[in-house]
Amino acid sequence: MKHSNLPVAIVGGGIGGLAAALSLLRAGFDVHVYEQVRELREVGAGLAMSPNASRLLYGLGLQRAMETAGVAPLAWRQRRWQDGQTLLLAPLGSVTPPPFGTPLYTSHRADILGMLAAAIPAERLHLGHKLTALADDGDKVTLTFDNGATVAASAAIGADGIHSVVRRALYGDEHPRFTGCVAWRGLVSADKVAHLDLPNEGQLWMGPGKHFVHYPVSAGRLVNFVCLVDRDGWTKESWNEPGDVRDVLAAYQGWHPQVTSLIGAVNEIFVWGLFDREPLPRWSTGRVTLLGDACHPMLPFLAQGAAQAIEDGCVLAACLTAGAGDMAAALARYERLRRPRTSKIQLIARGNKTRNHLHDGPEQRARDARMLAGDAEWSIGATDWIYDYDATKAAEDYLGLPPETLVA
Repeated sequence: MKHSNLPVAIVGGGIGGLAAALSLLRAGFDVHVYEQVRELREVGAGLAMSPNASRLLYGLGLQRAMETAGVAPLAWRQRRWQDGQTLLLAPLGSVTPPPFGTPLYTSHRADILGMLAAAIPAERLHLGHKLTALADDGDKVTLTFDNGATVAASAAIGADGIHSVVRRALYGDEHPRFTGCVAWRGLVSADKVAHLDLPNEGQLWMGPGKHFVHYPVSAGRLVNFVCLVDRDGWTKESWNEPGDVRDVLAAYQGWHPQVTSLIGAVNEIFVWGLFDREPLPRWSTGRVTLLGDACHPMLPFLAQGAAQAIEDGCVLAACLTAGAGDMAAALARYERLRRPRTSKIQLIARGNKTRNHLHDGPEQRARDARMLAGDAEWSIGATDWIYDYDATKAAEDYLGLPPETLVA
């Protein structure tokens, strides 16, 4: 099935861009990905690939790769900072079939990126292409790169992250706000912390002014952890700034020994400041649109950043399939379907920072009571309205497409 004489160009070869390329290839589009780095790599460490994303990856033929690249935790557990009391336990993989149809996986970002890249024909992934300009003349989009290459496309998709060049070209500079929170991330060999006898779970520990998250990755060989701590000021938005383990241990003094033991076992640790952005009022202009972190960067308090980017790619493919004769209208439909959901998740993730960091007192006790009663729908692992969502079906229903339309 050929939808246009010109290819679709995706700017950005991260998880969102590559997943979108796979969705578009499956729908029969001539699609090419342009990534600025010369060697494909993923910074960061772990991520949670929730069922709303894993079912889409299964649909793209990546079930076996996901099972190899990730770990399916039996549950997501949320705990008190000092005594380890379980506030909420959400079973995930301890029943068959999983409660949301497909598992939640915890994975190393590099494993997921490699899985996606391996599924894309090499001739469609162009490294060393840093976008410098794009122009939409109404009939096509022309993209210019710093290596001198020029590409004509039927549509351009900006999947180039929080510092998106495509977004800046469309809407100018943005002004992110420091959240008052910094994050340290680390990876620990599972063998090194075997004495902790960690269950196969994702765990989130909640305490005054900070929280702590850990889960297994890389087929259980590693434990990923993230420490999120309130801080008055920060200037740099970077994933790979070296940190000092002594600072982290000092921040978590008095916390449960499991938390401090994980922190103390790490060989190196990285720190970054968390910056927040308001949901964009618009993603698309003419034949150009945005996807993933370029249009809805999410704070890591609901574990939905990668999942929402994968949903974007699925819906984008459906909308272009239904309206390939009018790219601008198809991209506008994509935005109308996606923006309400991603904006809601952005705002809930923002609110979770406050909920996770309540100091001991009346508000904390009220939060804990809600969690113990199991009605905290904003909690990771208990967000049915997020995990039950099937982006493929939502797009089919919205566009009136039969399912077979989305398969080449």
